[in-house]
Amino acid sequence: MNNLKKLLILIACIVCLTGCEGLNIGESSNSSSQKETISFEKESDSFFGKWADDSEDFQEEITQITTTEGKITASDVPEFSGEPYVIINENQPEFTKEDLKQDSFENYSELDALGRCGVAYANIGKDLMPTEERGAIGQVKPAGWHTVKYDCVDGKYLYNRCHLIGYQLTGENANERNLITGTRYLNIDGMLPFENLVADYIKKTSNHVLYRVTPIYEGKNLIATGLQMEACSVEDEGADICYNVFVYNSQPGVVIDYATGESWEDDSKEVVKPKDKKQTVSPSKKITYILNTSSKKFHTKDCSSVSKLSGNNKEEYTGTRKELEEKGYEPCKRCNPK
Repeated sequence: MNNLKKLLILIACIVCLTGCEGLNIGESSNSSSQKETISFEKESDSFFGKWADDSEDFQEEITQITTTEGKITASDVPEFSGEPYVIINENQPEFTKEDLKQDSFENYSELDALGRCGVAYANIGKDLMPTEERGAIGQVKPAGWHTVKYDCVDGKYLYNRCHLIGYQLTGENANERNLITGTRYLNIDGMLPFENLVADYIKKTSNHVLYRVTPIYEGKNLIATGLQMEACSVEDEGADICYNVFVYNSQPGVVIDYATGESWEDDSKEVVKPKDKKQTVSPSKKITYILNTSSKKFHTKDCSSVSKLSGNNKEEYTGTRKELEEKGYEPCKRCNPK
């Protein structure tokens, strides 16, 4: 018995001297207040989870960046080169297991001393989504706001009042703590595909998505350099929806002074103006399209998205654009079939 006691004391001393080296990876080696960060494993062809497998709204080749502290700063981000977004830290959002709860909530940071928005954070469920049409937001003037037009911008206006968390997700509209001065390119090419992905998923599954948008400013600039967008489907711990991206608050063809919001046309680069969206063929002319029966989108036969479609979701259809739209299909934004 004495020998057993001595052995137990010896073991206890060894544990004290060596610390917590015996803990499993992922367990806290410090205080109990430290949380375990999830490593989201995605069995999917898409960067953004299984729910994005059949989506044509995302880039085919995406730049990836790594940060040492998890949170990014403006200096971590490559100079804008035409891509609307880049992937952060292998697309792993900075959520913990303790964060993944099935209770809906939404939080919006107070404006800072410069009138700038901070982090917007929500656990989005169907109960938060809007049930009425969106109202006016023109009365809100976010930090750095200017009303200015350029011919090279789709819709002419350089700046939009951009919701950090889209109206379609939480129904927050004229909330000054949820609106920043963002470019048209940020709003439509950068944020909207990710917002649509989350909205579609929640509507069809009734599951939750943990969602966080963080404006990234450089110093005292009034205009954000861009936004960090993180999302994770809760019930399956990120299998269906999972992303961590930086979306650029830039506009091709326009130079922006982020300190003030002033801007001017960039004469150093040739800019392709937005495509004319008017029909160039008769709406009654029969054309052969490729259908994605899962996402309800239709494509031209030579669209780059067609090669990504799985056999079960891929169908060929000969008819008119109008007929497909009446069946509930939408045109692919990449090939814009006529």
